[in-house]
Parts: sequence; structure tokens; C-alpha cells
Amino acid sequence: MISLTVTALTFGVVFLAELPDKTALAGLVLGTRYRASYVFAGVAAAFAVHVTLAVAAGSVLTLLPQQLVHALTGVLFLGGAAMLLMKHDDGEEEIRKPRDQSFWKVSGAGFMLILVAEFGDLTQIMTANLAARYDSPLSVGLGAVLALWTVAALGIVGGKALMKRVPLKLITKIAALLMLTLGLWSLWEAITG
Repeated sequence: MISLTVTALTFGVVFLAELPDKTALAGLVLGTRYRASYVFAGVAAAFAVHVTLAVAAGSVLTLLPQQLVHALTGVLFLGGAAMLLMKHDDGEEEIRKPRDQSFWKVSGAGFMLILVAEFGDLTQIMTANLAARYDSPLSVGLGAVLALWTVAALGIVGGKALMKRVPLKLITKIAALLMLTLGLWSLWEAITG
């Protein structure tokens, strides 16, 4: 029922695309101000909601003819690759500090930040594309949510150290190359039927 190959592919693509995103930096900022486990709980819950919505949208796409789905996902992956390559860093998102440090206040702040910031984000669109492409919603959902949770944990716990060792531009280019490859592959399958 779960394909490890699809899960691993989804994890890799979503992880690389999300790593240079502002959300990891927002997690880092929240993690430096508040208890990391509280922040992670809220962020993880928001990402789970996003992945569920994306997989559901991608699963609806599987009802279309297979060649049309391949063409559509190919174009969307190519668009995602272009977005990553043309992406400019426009600063961190504003994070409002809760009045107290309770679990519900801190995790609620993390949840709302991610829920709003990530809605319609590139990784959510990519997850929907992968769900449509592979028709394995559990595999795609598992890979995507684990990738997003991993990026969140890295951002909350050690984002600064990682960004000092691995250039953000390199991560972005690798993610764009993967998306370009997936896009071309999907278009090839749409053409060859």
C-alpha cells in the first residue's frame, strides 16, 4: 500500500524545495524565543493539514485521463523549477510573540504562522502534483509530511548552523534541477503515452 520509492522521492523533492523557504527561518526565530517542542507541535500540525489538503487535491487529479495528468504535472513541475530559480529572498516573516509561554499559546502561534504562510506554497502544489503523478496518496503524504517536519525541526533546532555549511543557493538549484527533471519526465510520458 505504501511505496518506499515514492515516499523517498517525495521526501527528497519536498525537503529540498522547503529547506530554502522562509518558513524554515520563521521556525528558527520561533525556536530561539520559545520552547522548541511547543513550536514544533504547532508547526507539525499545520504541515499535516497542508499535506492532507494537497494529497486530496492531487488524488482528484487522478480521475482525469493519465496523459492529461502527466502533461499537467509536467508543466507545473517546470513552473515550480522556474519559481525556485527566480526566487528572491525578501526577508523574514513577522512573528508575533505570544504573551505567555504556555503550550497552547506557543504551539498556536506556530500553527497559525505556518497555516497562513504555507497555504498555496510551492511545496503544497508539488505535493498535489506528486499525488496526481504517482497515484499513491499515502506514500506521497508520508514523504511530504516527513520532509516538512524534518525541515521544521532543522529550522527550529539548528537552522543557523546548517545554513552556514550548505549554501542556500546550492540547495535551491538542486531542488530546481529535481523539479525540472520530474517535469520533463512527466511531459515525455504525456507525449509518448
